[in-house]
Amino acid sequence: MVLRFLDKYRDIGLFILRIGIGVMFIMHGLPKLIGGPEKWEMLGGVMKFVGVDFAPMAWGFMAAFSECAGGLLLVLGFFTRPACFALLATMVVAMFMHIGKSDSFVAYSHALEAGILFLSLILIGPGKYSIDGQHK
Repeated sequence: MVLRFLDKYRDIGLFILRIGIGVMFIMHGLPKLIGGPEKWEMLGGVMKFVGVDFAPMAWGFMAAFSECAGGLLLVLGFFTRPACFALLATMVVAMFMHIGKSDSFVAYSHALEAGILFLSLILIGPGKYSIDGQHK
């Protein structure tokens, strides 16, 4: 296999991936989280694109919280799989919102790409350099 010598760096690669994506999602989620109830209600309003039209403020808070806290959990490698599940759910809703608005692929590709990443991390796990990985 080509570049097989890099296999020994798998856990470092997962560490870099978790840190980078985690920080990015903290940066995406924190302004939404501190935006307060008005921001949460606007965010939660997108749930109508998946057939849910009640409690938009609660849904918006959960989306902002999942991005911010999920990002922090990714950085730490703590409860990685549950955090990725929450982030995956948030990205699925974001993708359906863009599709429901007839946005172009470019508009929803970020949510789709992030969703694929989070699904992959659910399956792969956090790697050795994580709080979760220390319990093996």
